[in-house]
Amino acid sequence: MSAESADRQQQKVREFMNLLPLTLAIAGVPDAAPNTFFSESQMDARATTIRLAYKIARQFILDIAK
Repeated sequence: MSAESADRQQQKVREFMNLLPLTLAIAGVPDAAPNTFFSESQMDARATTIRLAYKIARQFILDIAK
């Protein structure tokens, strides 16, 4: 892996972490209660929801920046 691709990957991780509060607000997924565990399908559904919300949050920020 080149230094340039490693830098780009770190940039994408920072971008994701910066957008995480907005992403979770858009996704509307509730926090899990203490000692509550999710099944694999529940985790997959939550991950898919967060993934889609991230795309919307990122596009929202790009639209505002224009």
